[in-house]
Amino acid sequence: MKKTTDIEFNDIEKLKKLGFSGFKTVLELIADPNILPNQMGVYLVLNSNIKKPEFLTKGLGGFFKGKDPNISLAELKNNWVDKSKTIYIGKAGGLNGNATLRSRLKQYLRFGQGFNVGHYGGRLIWQLKNHSELKFCWLTLTDIEPRELEKKLLAEFIRQNGKRPFANLTG
Repeated sequence: MKKTTDIEFNDIEKLKKLGFSGFKTVLELIADPNILPNQMGVYLVLNSNIKKPEFLTKGLGGFFKGKDPNISLAELKNNWVDKSKTIYIGKAGGLNGNATLRSRLKQYLRFGQGFNVGHYGGRLIWQLKNHSELKFCWLTLTDIEPRELEKKLLAEFIRQNGKRPFANLTG
């Protein structure tokens, strides 16, 4: 990826030109998680339907360590970023870690199936009625620390939209 200021979060063709791949729905990834790369990287969760979302009072996320993953409808509405397809920016692994996009996203998907697994971040996507239609895309990395690129992507998203992506509760 050249510079994070080159990113247009709503343009799938431009994301592909920057090296993002995948663009698979939640259902496709649950059916075949082995299409996920066994490398570190960053990923985006995209919502093709940028109209006002329908929220679920009780989402599908697991109660990791007994914590309720759901937030109020008012908080969900407040977190929503109008006209944005990108609703979450995440990372997997690091130069000194062994997590991969496959292992991390499998955790994320299992959390969304109600299992009590350690992917509490991004949990708000499971309170969207159309969660199964959301798409994941990823950028594999070999010599760039995923956390550093994730921070830059979040900063650029905030610069463009005035707030974090919908499901990023912290930066």
